[in-house]
Amino acid sequence: MSELEARDRNAIPEGEFAFPKERKLPLKDASHVRNAVARFDQVEDVSDGERDAAWKRIESAARKFDVELHEKGWRELGKPH
Repeated sequence: MSELEARDRNAIPEGEFAFPKERKLPLKDASHVRNAVARFDQVEDVSDGERDAAWKRIESAARKFDVELHEKGWRELGKPH
């Protein structure tokens, strides 16, 4: 996955981010979905409610782009499978 340039990132609609208010973790393709899962715990200053909503957006994008999620929720991230 290539890193998005600022102008490209700014062009992404707010609804295509796991954390839309913060514009963090874009979900524009399968690679970005996998990256969002990998970096989910690095997002700071968000509530558990915001994390719950972000995880739902990630699950939706994973279905859309046929990405298999091994975790049933964000609280399982970082735990061995």
